[in-house]
Amino acid sequence: MRQFQIRTSNKPRPLPSGRWAMTQRLNDLLFAHWPLPPAALAPLIPDGMQIDTFQGSAWLGVVPFWMDRIRLRGLPSIPGARHFPEINLRTYVRDPQNGMPGVYFLSIDANNLLGAAAARVLYNLPCHWAEMRHQQRSEREFAFYCRRRFTGKPVVFKARYRGLGPSHKLADTRPGSLEFFLTERYCLFTRDREGQPARASIHHVPWPLEDAEAEIEHNDLPASLGINLPSGPPVLHYSRRMALYIWQLERLQPTRGAHRMPAAAVPST
Repeated sequence: MRQFQIRTSNKPRPLPSGRWAMTQRLNDLLFAHWPLPPAALAPLIPDGMQIDTFQGSAWLGVVPFWMDRIRLRGLPSIPGARHFPEINLRTYVRDPQNGMPGVYFLSIDANNLLGAAAARVLYNLPCHWAEMRHQQRSEREFAFYCRRRFTGKPVVFKARYRGLGPSHKLADTRPGSLEFFLTERYCLFTRDREGQPARASIHHVPWPLEDAEAEIEHNDLPASLGINLPSGPPVLHYSRRMALYIWQLERLQPTRGAHRMPAAAVPST
């Protein structure tokens, strides 16, 4: 077992076993989250995963950003992928066998075709090639535009957002807070090439969060999957940057008596 540890939360967190497979840095992120009934997302979650909830609600996130410093272990840089914008639609799940929390991506849009293809091949993620723009208006203010390519019905996201600067409130997210629930997640869940539930470990330091403001002019991402957002405003956070290390996929252990867990039976945090 490796003894080296890096600090990723209030306590040192050991590195996953084996070697990381991919590294990247995410920059100038907006986290926009809406609470939803678990039943609204249950049809989109594969068997073998369990919807995670906070105060009885599942949470849907839309996260635009730009990425750089992308590297696959042992391979040259992806052509044209030195930096590019991306946006993901995500929710949060757990491994029902051991309770490990993680992120489940419902869709990912990127304007680099080879980068999107690599994510599909390596992690079987639902990546789409899109026309995108990420423009900086001031030090912490950005305009973001995404239009998915090759779709019969337009799928567009357009917004302006700004970070409001570091605050004492968000300087150290604690267990039991919504921020901890949304960001203290060190694996992504997906399916492998045989359609079986799988996960990839992720390592990073705690997210440096700020409060944020946003004007979301257009957001077709949830509706493209049949998800209706609530009428209230989203919970907003901004983060300046974060370096991630991602490990290879590993298949989840099959759940005993495997069956889909009813959304009403999902425990609340």
